[in-house]
This record gives sequence, C-alpha cells and structure tokens, in this order.
Amino acid sequence: MTNENIDSGRRVAYTAEHAAAYPVEYLVGIDLYNAGEFHAAHDAWEDRWMGEVGPAEKLFLQAMIQSAVAFHHLEIGRPGAARRMHQMAKEKFARLPSKCFMSLDLEEYQAQLDRALSWLDGAPDPRELTPPAIDPPVIRLQPGVMGFD
Repeated sequence: MTNENIDSGRRVAYTAEHAAAYPVEYLVGIDLYNAGEFHAAHDAWEDRWMGEVGPAEKLFLQAMIQSAVAFHHLEIGRPGAARRMHQMAKEKFARLPSKCFMSLDLEEYQAQLDRALSWLDGAPDPRELTPPAIDPPVIRLQPGVMGFD
C-alpha cells in the first residue's frame, strides 16, 4: 500500500503500518464502523477502552464509542439519544490534546459527524423530526503512525 492508502483504486481505512502499530480492537472497530455495524464497532472499541489504557486513549476511545452509538440509536429509532451521544462525543473530542490521535484527523472526522448529525441539533424535540438520508463518516487513518498513551 502507498502512503495515500490506495488499494485496487479505492481508498482503504488504514495501512499495514497502522495494523502493525495500533491495537487490533481499534482497527476492528474502524472496519465495523465503516461497514455500518455501529453497535459492533462500539463493542470492539469498548473492549479496548475497558482495559488498561492511558488517559488520552481512554478519552479518545470513549468519544469514538459515543459517535458509533449515536448512529446505532438512529438505527433503532432513538433520535434524542443519538443527539445526546453526538454532543457527548463532541465534548470529549474537544478535550483531546491534539487535532490528530492514533492517525485519525479529529477535525475531519468531527466535520463528517456534524454533517451527518447536525439536523438533530436544531430541533427542540428530535423525536418529532423525520430523519433525512444520512451519510455516516468514513474513517480513514492519516499516513504514518503516531504514539499514543
């Protein structure tokens, strides 16, 4: 694979370099999330989050879990809970010490989250809204490996 994450003409989520450096639960969660398996992605990331990880990684994983759970709540018809999870994820992402963590560009990922879920934010009661067609974010790691705690 190249630094641009190209495989057979399409962009892939991460490279062999990422696979060698990052925890398997993180990468499995990315694969599941990108496949639209939001509850399963949550479970994969939660397995790592519940272990002994550093404080920044714990915060990052919790934000990722909450962003996945937001889409799961939409799948099961709970837009109010989805809005709450989105807001909680945003708060945690804002507390991270850098704009990129474990090779994920947090600003770009959050921009995708906001585009997909902003329709929830303006309504006094999101349960009264008709959900629009939603394009969940696609997670693609940036070239290179970053240290994490």
